[in-house]
Amino acid sequence: MKGACEISLVQRADAAELTLLFAKGKRPNHAAIKAAAAQIPAIRLSHDPLTDGDLANSAGWAELLRDGLTFDVCGLAPGPAIAFPDITSRVDLDEGASADHMEAIAVLPGPHLTSSARSLPVVRGMLALSCDLVRHFDDLLAVSWSPSQTAIGRRFFESVTTAWLKGGAFPALGLTAFSGTPDGAVQSLGLAFWTGQELRIEPPISHDKVAATRLGTRLVNRLVLAGMVTADERILGPDGTPLVLRPSLDRAMISVWRE
Repeated sequence: MKGACEISLVQRADAAELTLLFAKGKRPNHAAIKAAAAQIPAIRLSHDPLTDGDLANSAGWAELLRDGLTFDVCGLAPGPAIAFPDITSRVDLDEGASADHMEAIAVLPGPHLTSSARSLPVVRGMLALSCDLVRHFDDLLAVSWSPSQTAIGRRFFESVTTAWLKGGAFPALGLTAFSGTPDGAVQSLGLAFWTGQELRIEPPISHDKVAATRLGTRLVNRLVLAGMVTADERILGPDGTPLVLRPSLDRAMISVWRE
């Protein structure tokens, strides 16, 4: 039996990957994952190559079951760590946090979930499992979410993700990110994973980067619930300013203009 860790990385390129960042030298091994599964009521160790006789495929991974879905945990010690993720923004995390101080394991949908790896139930299950592991492992310092290239401090990740899983606001700050563009706009990264579109706050609204990012996160919450924007939509900004959301011709981008 092969897990997602043994399947071609090309198959993972289109799916979300959660990377759990541990203090250097503190990555869990199979025994630690087995102990975690025994202590966390919501998860179960559904396949451990070391104890299930699958020694040919035992290199650094195990399969965990949560909410009826299986996820592969890859990069376990003493095998090699997962390649350190590309990180362009950090949330509640020191800027110095890097591959010099951290090692990574990954949480991936199991191979039978390949066709539905982007579906909301699978992604929610993967996030819930990661929250379980954050609460269990003190040396788990941060979580990286590949679609937004973010690294999120453990407390912030666990807090906002748990709140969303219980019906609260979508954790826009972390599961998406915002950055300035050369022409002065502020643009999202990672929203397209959820809606198929990125968001771009246009000048002059974007001149105040903090306010533009705050507006962007509010709009992300709205758009994740409402889905793709296919025609102009008019809304009021937080300060009452009339705004228009305008999809690009290819519908890949939503521009926010002052009307």
